[in-house]
Amino acid sequence: MIEHFLTYLEVEKRYSPCTVTAYRNDLSEFCGWLGWTIDEYNPAEVTEGDVKEWIVHLMEENNNSPRSVKQKLAALHSLYRFLLRTGKVDKDITLRVHAPKTDKPLPVFFKPAEMEAAAAFDHDADDKESIRNCLIIQMLYQTGMRRAEMAGLKDSDIDTLQGQIRVFGKRSKERIIPIGRNLCDMIERYREAKGGDYGTFFVQWKKDGSAVPLTASALYTIVRGRMGEVSTLKKHSPHVLRHTFATAMLDNGADIRTIQQLLGHASLAATQIYTHTTFEQIKNTYNNAHPRAKNKQ
Repeated sequence: MIEHFLTYLEVEKRYSPCTVTAYRNDLSEFCGWLGWTIDEYNPAEVTEGDVKEWIVHLMEENNNSPRSVKQKLAALHSLYRFLLRTGKVDKDITLRVHAPKTDKPLPVFFKPAEMEAAAAFDHDADDKESIRNCLIIQMLYQTGMRRAEMAGLKDSDIDTLQGQIRVFGKRSKERIIPIGRNLCDMIERYREAKGGDYGTFFVQWKKDGSAVPLTASALYTIVRGRMGEVSTLKKHSPHVLRHTFATAMLDNGADIRTIQQLLGHASLAATQIYTHTTFEQIKNTYNNAHPRAKNKQ
């Protein structure tokens, strides 16, 4: 029953593999708490009280954050909407169960000086792995792509003559991202070093010299290692580079709706959080620079 739901998310809703895996893990955790496997799950034997007890268990015994609990409950909400729609249940027992309130932290981003330091990495390197790693950092920073989107790029998706990249985002929604001459040159340099079309644009090389597609997890490791050398932030993930792209665009005068399209956000509300980030920068600059900003003795 749950496997049917996960297949529905993957095939019909076209959720990304990362999202489907996250749903699987959350639902498997709920089943495990009930003493079942995913295949043994029987909604007829689960009550609203069970769901509420699970939430308490997550918060008080497992010390899950409110944000993590909200994510797990969302997976359960989605499952029951599916079961209700397909006639497997006659009542959504999750409907009156609410997740704990969460604060929405402002997105963190790398400073311009840190990005300059990252750009200096391997600038003159001639080995193919270093060329690839440098390109990964710059492509994330200059396009704002998601990690899964980048890992899924094909050679045919990148047109350096037109200066654009075709990206397939969430639910396979297509968008076109323009790129500058500098990034185009880096792409062609990598293509030359790679020496062939391997199905996906980014590859990793095995000890015998053969190449296989670069996985999303390997891409994450590359970014975390590289950015960890130049930044004091606690997080060094590809998503921080996505935040950095959006913040840089906004700080330099880009329209919020243009940024929304470049990021592939379905809702403008998801993009507007970057305006808060910029306001925080303005406020900090004011507090540090204006003689009357702080009370002085």
